[in-house]
Amino acid sequence: MSATRLDPGDLIRIPGGAFLMGQENGRDDERPAHRVTLAPFLLCRYQTTNAHYEAFRRVTMREKSEFTCLTQPATSVNWFDAVAYCKWLSAQWGAHFRLPTEAEWEFAARGGLEQRLYPWGDAEPEARAGYPERWRNGPEPVGTSEPNGHGLFDICENVHEWCADWYDPGYYAASPAENPTGPAAGKRRASRGGAWRHHVKVARCAARSSIPPEFRYADYGFRVAGDV
Repeated sequence: MSATRLDPGDLIRIPGGAFLMGQENGRDDERPAHRVTLAPFLLCRYQTTNAHYEAFRRVTMREKSEFTCLTQPATSVNWFDAVAYCKWLSAQWGAHFRLPTEAEWEFAARGGLEQRLYPWGDAEPEARAGYPERWRNGPEPVGTSEPNGHGLFDICENVHEWCADWYDPGYYAASPAENPTGPAAGKRRASRGGAWRHHVKVARCAARSSIPPEFRYADYGFRVAGDV
């Protein structure tokens, strides 16, 4: 398994189950915290790297990443690029790959820790070893920090990760209890996790974000999900 060559073993099976999604004392769009049940799914242990993305990028003439290191996450990727990559990978491997839903992403990010702020617990990000030395000039190479309880690297940090869902700040009030996939339509696509160019580089597990799907930024990337 390598951050320079995507391998089927990099797709980790995330067990299905129930969890409390959102954070009651968080921002308005994180409330109400609500119980969600998910079917098992697959999620890549790494954010999609430049090395993973390069063959697809060349074939489809997509824009180059803002950064050139092969093990850095592919950035300047809009939502349509990320979806197209998942479809291309599906054809290459003969399986179904896609972006994770918001619910899947948050469940996976928590790593089995119910209602903790971060993938490792409640300690502030600045208390983590090496925090002051990271993200000085861009995203770090993937897999260089400790994985969470599900074996996922860089979840909640490094780059914002596109999700499949349309974004609606009030969606939690009407969210289905099983396998929610977001509203049927919208103007912005959901994203999750913190990013290298923010003042605080790591986001809480429950924190939500969104931008229009056509936008490309140097701190936006994605992580591949799949069906079991």
